[in-house]
Amino acid sequence: MPMPDSPPWSGDAVAATLERLRARTPLVHSITNLVVTNSTANALLAIGASPAMVEAEEESAAFAAIADALVINLGTMTPQRARGMEAAAAAARQAATPWVLDPVAVGALGYRSRVAVGLLAHRPQAIRGNASEILALEALSDPDRPGAGREAGNEGGRGVDSAHAPEAALRSARALSLRTGAAVTVSGAVDLCTDGARLFRVGNGHPMMTRVTGLGCTATALIGACLAVEPDPLLASAHAMVLVGLAGELAAERARGPGSLQMELLDALYLLDGATVIARASLTADELRAV
Repeated sequence: MPMPDSPPWSGDAVAATLERLRARTPLVHSITNLVVTNSTANALLAIGASPAMVEAEEESAAFAAIADALVINLGTMTPQRARGMEAAAAAARQAATPWVLDPVAVGALGYRSRVAVGLLAHRPQAIRGNASEILALEALSDPDRPGAGREAGNEGGRGVDSAHAPEAALRSARALSLRTGAAVTVSGAVDLCTDGARLFRVGNGHPMMTRVTGLGCTATALIGACLAVEPDPLLASAHAMVLVGLAGELAAERARGPGSLQMELLDALYLLDGATVIARASLTADELRAV
């Protein structure tokens, strides 16, 4: 049983978030990457949430207003999907539904970059991306930069792949958080989570996870699930990154390669328990020095 007086970066705190998630079974509205819709839904089910993959413009606003959390992932973009995202984000803000933005490939492609910057106006509680995506989104959303919000940031990303280490994006993550009010997570070998004032580092994970498509999308979805039960977006983000990273570690212990890792990860999410989380969570608080 998690200890009630444990610090928020402890394994006990992560275990408590997992316990609340499973007790509540939050309804998580996901407009996500079509490449990984099935695996994202299964990951949410495995961790204890209830997924709903509602994306049509005619339905997304109404559903976002009744969901416990909203996940918007820019992985596969069309004008129709963009309108559904816009409607859902606007409705979520009006209904006070917490939501998370995953700016997939922002900075590499102009259209999705403009969509992402526009969605920031609806005040996501959390943002998760790789270092190149966060560098680009921060640059594009800075109103003092020429051309902000209009064209690709040219920050060195290769589509969904990052050309930067997380530490290279720490300054931008902090600036983006302060500008938007969202907790910002930079994914990598060590994940960085900041709200502009605090910084958490998550060391859980396994290198084989980079060989399975969409595990970043899974992490974003789990942030959405945690947002439904943890009111502090920074803690929700950090705890979700621990859960998916730890599941990846456990899966890698049994997997023979990326194919079996994907299956084992779902089982690991389902089988995660408080004792394992407390024993193996790698979550540390750090000072946000002049970065």
